[in-house]
Amino acid sequence: MADRDPSVQKVGGGRKKTVSFSSMPSEKKVSSAADCLAFMQGGCELKKIRPNSRVYCRFFMLDPDLSCLRWEPSKKDADRARLDVSSIREVRTGKSTETFLHNGPLSEHLAEEAAFSIIHGDDYQSLDLVALSADVANIWVTGLRYLLAHPSVIGGAGGGGGGGVGGLGEGGGVAVDGTLGEKMRSEWLAAEFAQVDEDGYGIVSEDVAVATICKLCPVRLRFKEIQRSKEKLTSHVTREEFHEAFCELCTRPDVYFLLVQLSKDRECLDPQDLRLFLETEQGLSLATTEGCWEILRRYEPSAHGRERGLLGLDGFARYLQSPECQLLDPEHLGVCQDMNMPLSHYYISTSYRSYLLEDQVHGRADLGGLIKALQSGCRCVELGVTDGPEGEPLLGVDYGPDIPRQHHHHHHHHHHHHHHAPVTIRSALEVVNKYAFLTSQYPLLLYLCQRCSPGQQRTMAQHLKKVFGAHLYTPEALPFSLGGRATTLPSPEQLKGRILIVGKKLSPEQDGSDGEISEEDEEIGGGGPLAGRRMTIPGEEELGVVLVVPPPSQPRKLRLHKELSDLVAIARTGSRSFYAQRASHRQAQQHSPPSSPSSPSTPMPPEPPYWTLCSLGEGEAGRLTTESPEDLVLFTKRTLTRVRPSSVRLDSSNPNPQGYWKGGVQLVGLNQQTPGAMLDLHRGRFSQNGGCGYVLRPAVMRDEVSYFSAHTQGCVPGVPAQTLRIKVISAHNLPKPLGSGSKGEVIDPYVVLELHGVPADCAEQRTRTAAQNQDDPLFDETFEFQVNMPELALLRFVVLDDDYIGDDFIGQYSVAFECLQPGYRNVPLLGMAGDPLPHTSLFVHVAVTNRRGGGKAQRRGLSVRRVGRRGREYVTLRHTGIKVVDESFKSASAPLKEATDLREGAQSTTASFKEQCGLPTVAKLKQCIQSLATRLQSPEGTMGASMVLKEGYPCLEPLVNLSEPTRKLLSAYDTMIAAQKQLIENADGVQERIGNVQREGMDFHEELSRLGEKEGLKGRKLSKAVESFTWNITVLKGQSDLLRGAKMDSLDALRQLALACEACGLTSSNSSASTFSAAELHYSSHPLSGRRSSTHGNGRI
Repeated sequence: MADRDPSVQKVGGGRKKTVSFSSMPSEKKVSSAADCLAFMQGGCELKKIRPNSRVYCRFFMLDPDLSCLRWEPSKKDADRARLDVSSIREVRTGKSTETFLHNGPLSEHLAEEAAFSIIHGDDYQSLDLVALSADVANIWVTGLRYLLAHPSVIGGAGGGGGGGVGGLGEGGGVAVDGTLGEKMRSEWLAAEFAQVDEDGYGIVSEDVAVATICKLCPVRLRFKEIQRSKEKLTSHVTREEFHEAFCELCTRPDVYFLLVQLSKDRECLDPQDLRLFLETEQGLSLATTEGCWEILRRYEPSAHGRERGLLGLDGFARYLQSPECQLLDPEHLGVCQDMNMPLSHYYISTSYRSYLLEDQVHGRADLGGLIKALQSGCRCVELGVTDGPEGEPLLGVDYGPDIPRQHHHHHHHHHHHHHHAPVTIRSALEVVNKYAFLTSQYPLLLYLCQRCSPGQQRTMAQHLKKVFGAHLYTPEALPFSLGGRATTLPSPEQLKGRILIVGKKLSPEQDGSDGEISEEDEEIGGGGPLAGRRMTIPGEEELGVVLVVPPPSQPRKLRLHKELSDLVAIARTGSRSFYAQRASHRQAQQHSPPSSPSSPSTPMPPEPPYWTLCSLGEGEAGRLTTESPEDLVLFTKRTLTRVRPSSVRLDSSNPNPQGYWKGGVQLVGLNQQTPGAMLDLHRGRFSQNGGCGYVLRPAVMRDEVSYFSAHTQGCVPGVPAQTLRIKVISAHNLPKPLGSGSKGEVIDPYVVLELHGVPADCAEQRTRTAAQNQDDPLFDETFEFQVNMPELALLRFVVLDDDYIGDDFIGQYSVAFECLQPGYRNVPLLGMAGDPLPHTSLFVHVAVTNRRGGGKAQRRGLSVRRVGRRGREYVTLRHTGIKVVDESFKSASAPLKEATDLREGAQSTTASFKEQCGLPTVAKLKQCIQSLATRLQSPEGTMGASMVLKEGYPCLEPLVNLSEPTRKLLSAYDTMIAAQKQLIENADGVQERIGNVQREGMDFHEELSRLGEKEGLKGRKLSKAVESFTWNITVLKGQSDLLRGAKMDSLDALRQLALACEACGLTSSNSSASTFSAAELHYSSHPLSGRRSSTHGNGRI
């Protein structure tokens, strides 16, 4: 389990099962302010937290006339255990007051989502409360905020109520004026009702009412909910009953509470509100007012709302459920990466034996799997070919060394029972030709495993030429024509629409129509059950590498026909080539003659004059990623490497591809016909680049000089760690698990979040189990993950049923970390085979932040200020032991320190400002300005300060004498703006100085071995010097990128502050529009702003 912020979640920590809307006493969903107030008048238990760490359980209730809040039992007399609503200044959510922040151990055990504080009195005291669940906290916060915004309803509600629960009107609801949003909703529903009420009597039949509700709200309705509602509906339905049934069945409480938060008190959003939401929550820094109108028109169901530019509850719910709000950034739906790098720089979607049905040994050849693999975007497919009757080669199991001998006779035996027509290789090639480029235009690698006689090989070569025609890439014009050295592979872009054959190739010396090649190296140590003698490879003794080779009783010589060999574009080798390169690399490092400066981090072993692909067994590849991860990454910079599932997996199960991707392996073969978690991860990875079958590997695996080890624990040099916070809010329309047996209707769902990546990043967390019998359970739980290597990380959501017999799987979704969109997002769930489940989704909130000040991610219980005292952690460069090189690197220490100071300065002053506002460090700046505005507002509604632009920076100038706490807050704001200014104005210069050192360092790169030998470094010491050099270059590049990102974040923050000040009325009335457009101008004209490379950074500040 990853370290988690204890405030986030306690599994089984004695936390009560959450009271959810479905289990509330009234069984009524809360969908309006009146519902909230009615619940509060009924009262409920809340925990009251005191600064001395004591916790008291008290029963809180709102007076019938809405004027005051009381609690009991209390030692105080009844008059003191009360709080006048009129004295409340603000209501804060979460654990944001001193009481919570400085009660470390206690606070950690209280749920963040269920905590809230009432700030009251002239001295801003706080009443700190924790509800039994997030739902109940939401009701109190919404109700109290409604009362603050509508002081007119306080005190009068009890008027003519006639005793009893005064203030509750006939419908059992509080006599509260409907908000604008509610009025829009009623008008819309009345209009819809009138359309089906043909006679105009105000009554329709039950069936018509049910059909109309289903039409208006298709996503959320289930038959059983309608059945439940039928108990309410008589056989004839009035307009009021229709309205009530719709609100009951179609309101999403999670969306209602979000809308209330965003819309102040109107329960609907205008274009300006929506724009603020898109910019500050959803990370769309370039949202426009026109774009917001477009959203309103597209999703708001009521004519009134569309005309007036207002988005109500139902429209907002439709928008959040739409593809625009999906978790996956739409940019990734198409090809969005650079496709001009050598093939070896990409992960390539690879299928293993997709031409087999059933298991690997007895499976019969079949073309369906092959078609599916090509349709799903695989760019490397494999064909096994054996001799067939009448000289026609057949598609079939290649009795390769992967498959234990003893199975072979079973295979023949098996065939006697089922007379399946064998598939000729010709028909398989025709299928490949037909489907090769329907899903992706990029090159297809056809991996041939054949054991045919030379005659049939020749037939096969003729089929390949005939069937593929111009698509077939033949290596006659040796790769020099594509530029670069012979062995640098061309790019996917250069090879668009071409099919490349991967297979055994004769060496150029062999003349004649066929020659002998040995099969030995393909399978050395392939993890199969091969008994064999041990042997070591020259140059590997010191590591004691032992390989297993087949005993001499099975000499593996294969006659290869030249005509087939000539069509092979990429020659297939085994692990031999890896060990040979590694040995020659080490030799080059140790005995490099001064005359030939060889480049230590990119060795040039004797290279064959053609491209190669190294094929490894699963077991061996696993050993290499564990034992020599750096060597493997280095090898894969130039050479395509493939891992095939171990022969032990006769049931076609799949290995975890992430284990090999992190070692740099480009082609991880998966059985595309075997659903499950491993194939989900594969889909998640390749959806990163439009599903075209090619995804760029992380930069650190492509850079000529870079330091990376697959087993990094903790931070990777030069790659900033990030913190991912995910709040799982709710799930919608969950189906029952497929094999759930006959247990009837009930499901008890819970959500598991898995993070897959480098070992330090792997983590798994789960929500509690939701109450029985809910298709739309509310979870409201937050999880935090540390992500050290974002480019490799994948996030997988799995929804399971706690109450199952048989299979507990409900749905899943996997997505690459780099594709996450911040803010409120819907996650479309997929079934076991990767097919979308209709209307089924999770609703989540995503925030990605850079880690602050080293160590664990900022705990909310700690005060931010402590970071400063402990001193900053500055990044340091390693000593290489080569004098001139170390001298050059030394000049980087000043700019590196300055870069850290600029970044940390902006981050820590922003965090302090948030804390002064009483908000957690993950809060958005907009929320801070809102909180600040409420304090600056006088009872008459005038503002105590106004925003002016000074040199384009939004400064706040006091207009009146302010109280001490408010002055402190403004000074925290000034300090933050000053730090942002410092960063924006100095970042470019510092970045340039770091860049100069990096460039100077790279000039030594070619000479490194020679320089080292001059200083007397040999063997291990020289290797160490090379590693330190590589580490330093990686750090310089990473720090430079970090600073660039921080500057963009600062520009973004200024823009958000200016927008928020305008929205909260802090711009002086006469200059509002012009000031604002000037502000807009300052940030958007800045060369760096607006052009974010990814949506991530927006959440950082």
